[in-house]
Amino acid sequence: MTTSINNSDTGRFDAASAGDPVLSVRDLHVSFPSEAGAVRAVRGVDFDLYPGRTLGIVGESGSGKSVTSLAVMGLLPEYAKVTGSVRFEGTELLGKTDAEMSKIRGNGIGMIFQDPLSALTPVYDIGTQLVEAIQAHNNISKSKAMERAAELLDLVGIPEPKKRLRSFPHEFSGGMRQRVVIAIAIANNPNVLIADEPTTALDVTIQAQILEVIKKAQRETGAACIMITHDMGVVAGTADDVLVMYGGRPVERAEVHQLFGNPKMPYSVGLLGSTPRVDQPSNEPLTFIDGNPPMLIDVADRCQFAPRCPIAVDACLVQEPPLVPNDGDEDHLVACVRHDEIEHGAIDGKPLFPAPVLPEDTFAGIPREEREVTLEVENLHREFPLTKGALVKRRIGTVQAVNHISFDVRAGECMAIVGESGSGKTTTLLEIMNLEPAEDTRIVICGQDASTMTASQRRQARRNIQMVFQDPMSSLNPRMTVKEIIQEPLDALGYEGDKDARISELMRTVGLDEKQLDRFPGHFSGGQRQRIGLARALATNPAVIVLDEPVSALDVSIQAGVINLLDSLKRELGLSYLFVAHDLSVVRHLSDRVAVMYKGDFVEFGDTDDVFDRPQHPYTKALLSAIPVPDPDAERSRKRTVYAPEEVTPA
Repeated sequence: MTTSINNSDTGRFDAASAGDPVLSVRDLHVSFPSEAGAVRAVRGVDFDLYPGRTLGIVGESGSGKSVTSLAVMGLLPEYAKVTGSVRFEGTELLGKTDAEMSKIRGNGIGMIFQDPLSALTPVYDIGTQLVEAIQAHNNISKSKAMERAAELLDLVGIPEPKKRLRSFPHEFSGGMRQRVVIAIAIANNPNVLIADEPTTALDVTIQAQILEVIKKAQRETGAACIMITHDMGVVAGTADDVLVMYGGRPVERAEVHQLFGNPKMPYSVGLLGSTPRVDQPSNEPLTFIDGNPPMLIDVADRCQFAPRCPIAVDACLVQEPPLVPNDGDEDHLVACVRHDEIEHGAIDGKPLFPAPVLPEDTFAGIPREEREVTLEVENLHREFPLTKGALVKRRIGTVQAVNHISFDVRAGECMAIVGESGSGKTTTLLEIMNLEPAEDTRIVICGQDASTMTASQRRQARRNIQMVFQDPMSSLNPRMTVKEIIQEPLDALGYEGDKDARISELMRTVGLDEKQLDRFPGHFSGGQRQRIGLARALATNPAVIVLDEPVSALDVSIQAGVINLLDSLKRELGLSYLFVAHDLSVVRHLSDRVAVMYKGDFVEFGDTDDVFDRPQHPYTKALLSAIPVPDPDAERSRKRTVYAPEEVTPA
């Protein structure tokens, strides 16, 4: 069964009719001590937040978004140096003691944190935590507070709210835990609601539900909202105004349609160009911002974006440009000396960030059926026992993680498997990588049937199939140098050539400087670490690379560079990819074929553009409609489809 939800929002205020701002931030500076010197994490943030309106704050990791929100809430550590002004309903918050701020936190200002599991206390049930939040600011009995707690759980869409008050956080899914955090944040009808990356760790369908819950909570309380996120699609669908931050300070501020329609700061242009779209097919590479954000220690008086800016001039290095009105418009401020030359992401019709040129496709013009089958999977299945009991465990059922699926991957193509958490995607990858199939399952790598392999043959077969993991930091040994990391598979699988030359070649292939071989993973950015992981996977010249959410942990601008690199390698080396992701925007950009997985089974399978443009299964339609589009007009006119079969409980 499917239902449709209109994504448009007609209950918004305009600034002129909103009256005085409920929250005013002026010249906010935050610095932290370090061995190398003071880290100036926030440098001169200014904004006004009006009742009923949502301010989206965007930027890469380290731009100062979260530190700004923590400064407003008074949650920074004592060693942080905070100056400037934060006025809530006319009252200055900076300088207040923690006890004084405790009367405002959760009452006047509510906050939704990024990780719902760490935001909730694991040893107390949900009801106790909600009651604590209510009684902290209201003189009411526990029974009345429990009634209010049940009403809040019902408001945020948790079924059987009175019963679930007795549940503990670990008994809830990620989406339900985030709903509880929202319920706590709105328990006392705050006038300001701060959401710090509230959907980062959630599936796209759960993300869409959570964003609806936040909108509903905002309508119920009439609160002003700050939405901190790196997802430009989320901003397009929820924000009224947007503040773009870079290097600890605002570099552009505008109404959401203005910013998306005609950004004036090169950094804003780059962010928007780096974002893939689920609603449009694209054979062109993404634009991306080269380089890394500044360290913010001993900050030079210049435009901090200049080292990465494609149109930087000498004037950019003289002093840091202030925020000034664009063409006299006080509602559109920009910090760029060349902002008046930029129109729709271009100067004189030439794009600021031209798309890079990809190499020729090795298999261009060769029909799929004539290409080599690099990976063939037939009747793959995996079950897990469901047990009960603390001392004596007894089997009470079976979880069918992967339910008899079959597919093949050809040379030079990318096949993606998409679906929500728990659908069986990663289990499928691990079963393939294990190369020890069940008796009635066939896994064939480049013509070799895994079921007939000896231990030695299985080891050698791993030359042809390698894996790139989701988290680039945890998948690299922090005690090994880059050279040792890349050399490890060469040693393990008996590479007989010149290893030093091969390692240098791999570094150049993934766009890294071979002079960095003696450095450790901790010295690299997230995108660079993922490139190191990719170099390690390429070391043995594999035919198939298995990619498990390879860009989900990266900033959007860094993500674009890694996606382009994967696309280039596929074309140039004729690689095959088996790609697992929950972000369908990335899947549409990179994959040739896509399988939609639900409860261990493929419910839809076909060419990517066919599946995306003409989805047939209700679950596919729900997934596609849940992906936010980085276009305010398109996003707010879409209707979201919710897949709700009777046997599935809400997330």
